[in-house]
Amino acid sequence: MAGFRTQYTRLNSNSDDPEEDLPPQDIDIGTRGFEEVEKGSWNHIENLDEFFIRIYEYHRNNGFVCILLKEVFELIQFVFVVLFSSFLVLCVNYDILFHHKNPSFSNVVYFHKIEHMEPAIVACLILAFIFWLIRVARIVIHFFKLLEIRAFYKDALKVSESELTNLQWQDVQKRLIEVQKVHQMCVHKEELSELDIHHRILRWKNYLLAMQNKSVISCTYNFPFVGERAFLTEGMKYNLKMILFWGPGSPFQNNWKLRDEFRNPANRFSLASRLARRIFWIGIANFILSPFIFIWVILYSFFTYAEMVKREPDAFGARKWSSYGRLFFRHFNELDHELQTRLSKAYEPASKYMNLFVSPFLAIIAKNMAFFAGALFAILTIFTVLDKDVLLAEHVLTVIAVLGLIIRGCYIFVPDENTVWDPEQLLKQIVSHTHYIPDSWRGKAHTSEVRQKFSQVFQYKAEYVLQELLSPIVTPFLLCFHLRYKSLDIVDFFRNFTVDVVGVGDVCSFAQMDVKRHGNPEWLTQGLTEATQYEQAEHGKTELSLVQFSIRNPTWKPTEKGAQFISTIRENAVQRRSELELKKSNVGRQLTSRLQDQAVFKLYLI
Repeated sequence: MAGFRTQYTRLNSNSDDPEEDLPPQDIDIGTRGFEEVEKGSWNHIENLDEFFIRIYEYHRNNGFVCILLKEVFELIQFVFVVLFSSFLVLCVNYDILFHHKNPSFSNVVYFHKIEHMEPAIVACLILAFIFWLIRVARIVIHFFKLLEIRAFYKDALKVSESELTNLQWQDVQKRLIEVQKVHQMCVHKEELSELDIHHRILRWKNYLLAMQNKSVISCTYNFPFVGERAFLTEGMKYNLKMILFWGPGSPFQNNWKLRDEFRNPANRFSLASRLARRIFWIGIANFILSPFIFIWVILYSFFTYAEMVKREPDAFGARKWSSYGRLFFRHFNELDHELQTRLSKAYEPASKYMNLFVSPFLAIIAKNMAFFAGALFAILTIFTVLDKDVLLAEHVLTVIAVLGLIIRGCYIFVPDENTVWDPEQLLKQIVSHTHYIPDSWRGKAHTSEVRQKFSQVFQYKAEYVLQELLSPIVTPFLLCFHLRYKSLDIVDFFRNFTVDVVGVGDVCSFAQMDVKRHGNPEWLTQGLTEATQYEQAEHGKTELSLVQFSIRNPTWKPTEKGAQFISTIRENAVQRRSELELKKSNVGRQLTSRLQDQAVFKLYLI
């Protein structure tokens, strides 16, 4: 395990004392032009969580024009999908289109069915129109909030739209900390730390991450005929956030405060019973709406992926990090772009690792199918080049297209001839970026068991699409027959692992990255942690999150125990580096000696 910890060698020295919380007061710290803006214009922002999230999303999505343009096109896409699907259902005579040799447009397309639509179609259109109006209203509200964020970037942060794309988030964050000193956006603290900002942006994600880490919310389920599979779709995540954080009757009374009744152990059973009923009825609501959601998901997926299948038939054979994988590999207080950077670096070795396990049986069959399909494809292509009338023959164009799909699909199962079988080394390369690996995987990278487990975090794109298609049907059952029975564990988790941070509100205690409370003795925190098995974060999540956050925010001041742990990591890294350099120098001397001996031997032969 120590080998996976010594990769962090770039830590800067940090103070052992935690940052003090000072009472709010108006001060003037002349900080590089920030004082030029009128004080009080950004004073005491009521919902600072939402404000910081919008600042981050504004930066990540490249500013005002790009965000607004994206949302407008999403509205247009929605209208297009609904209207075009309705046109295909109501206004096309498929009997004439497919059975007449020379169908005309006037014969194929007719509109009299619109006057006599079935009630089910009318209900779908009305529901779609209501949903569209809601989205329009949200975009209008979001437009005015975007104007506010743009003004904040321009007036307070001194960042123009043209500079935004070339500005790193760390630079924006530094300016936010300086602006707080002048404008007192948060009135409960005079100064904000990097951790305060991350707490507000990632408050709910940190809770969800900790619940998954402690198996309070399991993302893997045993499905009939399939076995244990990870299932965390966009629909499931939406329901979890609604149940836990912002929906009616959720444990949080607002964005930053847990309800007081959840802090009282005497209420645990009554709260668990109430939460279970709430989850059950949300599951029932999902079941009622599932036909409409299912139809929409099918239509949207069809229009999204149809062109991609034509352009890249093997795209569904490619892999991507699953939603479960992104949650499993995420550090506490890690922003989306930071996670994406790590996973992007791990993508290539992960693909190579999964490609090692191609079945020889399937490879032989795929090679032969590709050979036969390729021969037919080549002959038909030559015929079409020699005589264009061949394309007018019945089904010829269809056969050519299908043969192309078969050929591209077959090569998914054919391994690269230059592939080297070294699964352990590839898994080490993956872990160097993802940072996490279950202990049960160590030394077993060559087994099909580890490969099957890894495929749940690095899944086929086809599997991802299939899960999203099945989500409207599967999610209600998981809510009603699995999640609601975890309600007592959820209530206990909120009570035991919620702390009140001055100037921030209630946050998940794991997100404090406190090795004393949540450290694991196996991760070099022996003597520093007092955590029980129940309180320890799994897979070294606390320790690795602390180190990663310290690297990305070198001016941040950890707690005394955290600073001691970072110092221990640094000392181990320096010692490990010295050992490697010594070993390398010894190997170099031995190699030089051998080369010299070989040269003498060759001279003797001459």
